[in-house]
Amino acid sequence: MTRTQPGLPGRAWHPVASSADVVLRHVFQGRLLGRELAVWRADDGYVNVWENRCLHRGVRLSIAVNDGRELKCQYHGWRYSNRTAECTYIPAHPADAPARTICNRTFPVVERHGLVWTTLEHDRPEDLPVLPERGSQLPLRAVTVAAPAADVVGALRSYDADDDLRLASESDLLLRFDGASGPGLTLLVQPSDATTCVVRGVLHGVDEADPDVSRLTLLRLHNRALNRLRARVESEVGPLEPGNDEPELELVPEELAELPPATRPGRSASLRVRVERKWSAGVDVAGFALAPLTGHLPVAQPGAHVDVHLPNGCVRQYSVVNAPGEDDRYVLGVKREPESRGGSACLHDTVREGDVLALSEPRNNFPLRRDAEHTLLVAGGIGVTPLLAMAQTLAHHGLDHELHYFAQTEDHLAFHDRLAALGDSVRRHCGLDVAATTARLREILAGHAPGRQVYLCGPGPMIEAAREIAAECGWPVEKVHFEYFQNGQEIDKDSSFEVDLARSCLTVQVPPGQTILEAVREAGVTMPSSCEQGACGTCIARVIEGEPVHQDVYLNEAEKASGEAIMTCVSRSASPRLVLDL
Repeated sequence: MTRTQPGLPGRAWHPVASSADVVLRHVFQGRLLGRELAVWRADDGYVNVWENRCLHRGVRLSIAVNDGRELKCQYHGWRYSNRTAECTYIPAHPADAPARTICNRTFPVVERHGLVWTTLEHDRPEDLPVLPERGSQLPLRAVTVAAPAADVVGALRSYDADDDLRLASESDLLLRFDGASGPGLTLLVQPSDATTCVVRGVLHGVDEADPDVSRLTLLRLHNRALNRLRARVESEVGPLEPGNDEPELELVPEELAELPPATRPGRSASLRVRVERKWSAGVDVAGFALAPLTGHLPVAQPGAHVDVHLPNGCVRQYSVVNAPGEDDRYVLGVKREPESRGGSACLHDTVREGDVLALSEPRNNFPLRRDAEHTLLVAGGIGVTPLLAMAQTLAHHGLDHELHYFAQTEDHLAFHDRLAALGDSVRRHCGLDVAATTARLREILAGHAPGRQVYLCGPGPMIEAAREIAAECGWPVEKVHFEYFQNGQEIDKDSSFEVDLARSCLTVQVPPGQTILEAVREAGVTMPSSCEQGACGTCIARVIEGEPVHQDVYLNEAEKASGEAIMTCVSRSASPRLVLDL
């Protein structure tokens, strides 16, 4: 017998809900061995069993909003993703992607015999009890009994719903009855806590063709018998004092919500994925669906990118196109670059369906705020990929938005299926020259008003033009969000200077030809990085003292003028000494 809790006989796997309890857009509250569970089915059919608490203030997630892809806590609006239970959005910090450490506790799930099973101990599905498969199966209505599980098991040995049933076997909290001439029955006792349990039953061998025994008749017969048993057991046991078996819950400290996303040092590749599908997503654009080899993928929030480690040794960054709830794979769009240095050419020409690739966990330095009255998304070419993820998220949540997509021709538009699903929110601008594109950007950005924001992604000249136009039209800098796919500036590496690392109590020399990032790592201080071109923002450091020379395209003009931050992969120092918060 598997030991689960002192005083409670039990098996590692227990039913905690019936499949009929876990209806779409609903959250079912279960309880097992004193632990409250939130059980819910996503629109993709996946059943989640989680700790029934929001990590922020401990509010029950069984009263959360199930939108089919995420659970939204009713108290402060924290959102948790299907499958992984990672926090995807914190309304109090709309400009920050939540730290990946903010993740609810999940439990293994198997849906079988019309029941949802879970375990608090291990996740070996081969240990799940095997119920007879002969004929049709019919789950009974669950009955809650205010009595310890051992007392209920003892009473069930003389279960008297039908004289046709005879006890055939018993193990732990499972009793199996054979029917002499009718359906057999398996009864299972779910120990909710030390003083309460739930009796669940499954009839097997139900003859659907028998006109004399309808499913409704069987359900009523056993429901009456279980209720008689409940009354008898509760009368014999009498009132019980509630047990002190509440599990300890660890809530997220308030300040953790303000931390940046947790990242690993360097260009790590902790994920292994298989190319599940490769297809033409547009002219010169290849689409890739990447599925995990095992387990679940970390949630990719809208605007996130992953580092793809390619077979030829290149590491390239690609935005994740996923819609909300698309958690079983990452979808990427890769444009073939005419002057490819090995990245896009390798993905287009070498990588095939079935290949295994190494990825970093998603990073999000381009997070989507969801507190604006209206959001403009302006994409150029393959720059549509992060904005597609944003548009799908805004559409799912019913938030007002427009996606303006600039491309050479209609055929050059990528991901036609996703664009079609977004409907009238998409505005296509095809075949425009530079002057016409500039004029169209002026029309789009002319309507600045409080409560509006804009996201820009595409070729460098287009982003530069859009930012200038936005400034002329009165858009505040903090309302204009942008992401470059690469840094087109010429990088000067000729200077030399000294860098003091304040927290590490180290001083390093940065000679000509070496970056701050490389010098810091040589000194033994780990730093995260991704693109190493000054475009993604991963290797940012706070400047305490000194005058940075900015050579990145990540910081905006106000941030550069303040001199409070530096991109260590490309930028340098105008002063002989630079003090960084590292």
